[in-house]
Amino acid sequence: MLSAGAAAQVPLGSDVKARAQPQASHYIDGAYVEDTDGRVIDCIYPATGEVIARLHSATPAVIERAVASARRAQGEWERTVPAERGRILRRAADIMRERNHDLSVLETLDTGKPYQETIVADALSGAEAFEFYGGLASSINGECIPLGESFVYTKRVALGVCLGIGAWNYPTQIACYKGAAALACGNAVVFKPSEVTPLCALQVAEILVEAGLPKGLYNVVQGYGDVGSALVAHPDIEKISLTGSVPTGARVMAAAGEDIKHVTMELGGKSPLIVFEDADIETAVSGAILGNFYSTGQICSNGTRVFVHRDMRAEFEARLIERVRAIRLGDPLDPETQMGPLISAAHMDKVLGYMQLGQQEGARLLYGGERAEVEGFEDGSFVQPTVFTGVSDDMRIAREEIFGPVMSILEFEDEDEVIRRANDTGFGLAASVFTRDLQRAHRVIDRIQAGTCWINTHNVMPVEMPFGGVKKSGVGRENSRAALDHYSQIKSVYVEMGGIDAPY
Repeated sequence: MLSAGAAAQVPLGSDVKARAQPQASHYIDGAYVEDTDGRVIDCIYPATGEVIARLHSATPAVIERAVASARRAQGEWERTVPAERGRILRRAADIMRERNHDLSVLETLDTGKPYQETIVADALSGAEAFEFYGGLASSINGECIPLGESFVYTKRVALGVCLGIGAWNYPTQIACYKGAAALACGNAVVFKPSEVTPLCALQVAEILVEAGLPKGLYNVVQGYGDVGSALVAHPDIEKISLTGSVPTGARVMAAAGEDIKHVTMELGGKSPLIVFEDADIETAVSGAILGNFYSTGQICSNGTRVFVHRDMRAEFEARLIERVRAIRLGDPLDPETQMGPLISAAHMDKVLGYMQLGQQEGARLLYGGERAEVEGFEDGSFVQPTVFTGVSDDMRIAREEIFGPVMSILEFEDEDEVIRRANDTGFGLAASVFTRDLQRAHRVIDRIQAGTCWINTHNVMPVEMPFGGVKKSGVGRENSRAALDHYSQIKSVYVEMGGIDAPY
């Protein structure tokens, strides 16, 4: 919890709009760029429903300018000594840490997530990414393969201009995660934030240039889906990294396939969180809370299908509801607030629809299920943290990604049964198992069809850990050393040390 001194620093009232105003809509070639011919983008503060900033979607001229700038800068950057690339990224990390408060306030205004979260989870995780990949830049090496007198050597070379398409739930973090790995490998980046959260990536771009990144290597272009489509189809874009929904990922992947472009797809999920009868009750409940209500449930890896063993269910539900009742909703800029609004009124309506659907399908509502009334924020997109029990596998609340604070509890009796049911989904992003029996934990995780897994925790994602899914949850990996393989490619060189003979 923050100290009283830290709380006093959080801006309130009329200062909100002032803190949200960007210098311009786009950041290209080291400078802010505006083109008011583009379609208006209203940035709405989810806690109040008010417009706090107005930007413009990129016109074709802005898109061309951004890609041309990236293409021009990339060649020289790839030839820059890797150690220097790393030093620049590490300096960016230092600046982000120094400005964590201001960046966290902006993230809260952009997303509605409570300051209590953003001060520890957003800009700081972005800084960790710049620091991590800054340290790895000099280690991006090939290998030598001896073949008698001759030999082969390989090099890891940059792809060129990489397009990052961000989601609205973690705008600062995603802008850093995609940028850090791409830049460490010698690429240039054009980043398109979600039109719902356009503010944070501009600050990331500005900080990178301040840290010494050559102009043009990290450009931010705002826009709706048509801008994303134009960038995906641009002939000078070599790689696309998308964080988004499965339908969007399918469209982007199909478009990228027409020109055989590299892709990383970090998409949706409906992840299982499995609680065995021997699990520590407080640990399991904590994992379920973090896996369902953190960021108001707007996390793709959330464990929204909570499978609880029959012998544990009553105790688990009792303790869960006791703790959920204590969750504090309120002003996102108040450091005491633990849960903020959903991203928008439209998304709130969608989530409320699923809450009603769960009851219509026959699930038993243990807690919540309605819009939340927060004094002073009557127009905000607040909903109650919601828990259903008696959920069956065929219910839509157990099969479809809701992306809100809606937990479904499903009862199971044995290990084989829960593994089969956990895998009965088109998604495969994440999974977790809670048990004191570590042999069983490893055995179960080994059989779960998911790309990112945890034992006795959920949603812990250090930058050192590869993140990504299987099945419809995506391809490729973000974070860790593994991401370097997706932002570079191998060049093989055979060196003949003797003569050669031709057959004719």
